Amino acid sequence: MFPDQFVTTRLALRPVRASDAQAIFDRYGQDQDVTRYLTWRPHQSIADTQSFVQVCLRAETSRTYMIVLEVTGSVIGVFDLRKTGHGRLEFGYALARGYWGQGLMTEALVEVVKWALLQPDIWRIGAAVYVDNVGSIRVMEKAGLQREGLLRRYLVHPNIGNVPRDCIILSKTR
Repeated sequence: MFPDQFVTTRLALRPVRASDAQAIFDRYGQDQDVTRYLTWRPHQSIADTQSFVQVCLRAETSRTYMIVLEVTGSVIGVFDLRKTGHGRLEFGYALARGYWGQGLMTEALVEVVKWALLQPDIWRIGAAVYVDNVGSIRVMEKAGLQREGLLRRYLVHPNIGNVPRDCIILSKTR
């Protein structure tokens, strides 16, 4: 059900490949700042990244896309799109630190949201984000998602601590 790729003015989102492991590890997978608010720890070795890629390749209800700069073909991030229920998609993403603040993630998310809500069997796309992850909340709001509420003690963010943290849920519906 997921498209083979998304293309924006500056980016292409294409499915992850086994050969992406080194770029993922080098550009953002081991970066503690990038992974701070994520639900996974920074990769300690290329083997961690290779394992991650294999899990992505075997997934049946999700697709993991590499975020690639259109002009250079360089992998700069990841975008995960998941079917989580009838008519519902959720997503997650990470972007290499050197590309923060340029509107790239908003550009990617706008394209994915537009595609999702054009699908006849999708009524909602959204994500839960840690309340302190102000940058990601801003990206989602710029992409047209609306805050729906606070999910108390919802997700563990292991780079912050081992207890569930409060999250804000945002979505866009049709």
